[in-house]
Amino acid sequence: MIENPSQIVKEISDEKEIENTTLEENTSETPKEEDLSFDHKDIPSADSSSSRRNNDLDTAGFTQEEFASLLGKYDYNFKPGDLVKGTVFALEPKGAMIDIGAKTAAFMPMQEVSINRVEGLSDVLQPSESREFFIMSEENEDGQLALSIRRIEYQRAWERVRQLQKEDATIYSEVFATNRGGALVRVEGLRGFIPGSHISARKIKEDLEGEYLPLKFLEVDEERNRLVLSHRRALVEKKMNRLEVGEVVVGSVKGIKPYGAFIDIGGVSGLLHISEISHEHIETPHNVLNVNDQMKVMIIDLDSERGRISLSTKALEPEPGDMLTDPQKVFNKAEEMAAKYKQMLLEQTDENEEQTVEIAESV
Repeated sequence: MIENPSQIVKEISDEKEIENTTLEENTSETPKEEDLSFDHKDIPSADSSSSRRNNDLDTAGFTQEEFASLLGKYDYNFKPGDLVKGTVFALEPKGAMIDIGAKTAAFMPMQEVSINRVEGLSDVLQPSESREFFIMSEENEDGQLALSIRRIEYQRAWERVRQLQKEDATIYSEVFATNRGGALVRVEGLRGFIPGSHISARKIKEDLEGEYLPLKFLEVDEERNRLVLSHRRALVEKKMNRLEVGEVVVGSVKGIKPYGAFIDIGGVSGLLHISEISHEHIETPHNVLNVNDQMKVMIIDLDSERGRISLSTKALEPEPGDMLTDPQKVFNKAEEMAAKYKQMLLEQTDENEEQTVEIAESV
């Protein structure tokens, strides 16, 4: 007998419900299988901040700074010209052995220990001392580098003298030798030269050895290894602080040249040019002056930049040609004539200022 279809459907539905209930109960007792699927879009890139958590290096046992420090410590890529830290571990007759963290100990030759002369390595270095060194060359066949302290001192010495020149500083240095051209000194360990023309007329060049002189820089050229100084300019600058244009000073003739005479005025030399001796024409200064003559002269220019003092007796002549016919008259009236010269300069200055004001107002 065929059962009622609706009844059959109901029974099947009831059975399904029982199966589902049983399945749910079984599922609640057995853990669900974990879903391991993922979307590739959810994977952070290597550059993403989310992929660099703060505790990444902490769990490794050191910080980023320590990691960088370790890389630097064991970087053996040394190049000529580099400055490296090193520790002295042996002093030998021909040089020093230095540990700079390379595969092989580096070597510093005796001649590279200092820019100055030293008796031995121990004058500059001590075992276990740590300091900076200059790498001179590539590794040799044994993998050893050559080091220098002298090169570092040399570079810093030039930097120092350039700064001193920029500041227009006056320095003091000992003359250690003289030659036909002048005198030799050391400045910051560098050899400097004082031309004979820039040595004070009061001193005989040969007697300068061992003396400390005030000096000014004339030329500082590291590329050409030229360090030129002036004793005269240093003295002139000092003297110039007490001198002024229009002042009458007493001097002594120290030398005569075709173009004029050099007059010592208290330790510095001024030039009395042939055109400033007299209003009258002079063939040669020898016709008027003699070496060691004592005379009065007037200062007409002070050039501190070049260390030059320009002098005149022409400006002191009461009448043109007096220096040729009666020089004593010139010296007796020197202060009177100098006062007139100063007044003339003052009037010229006032006139120039008035012209400047007029030009400014007309613009």
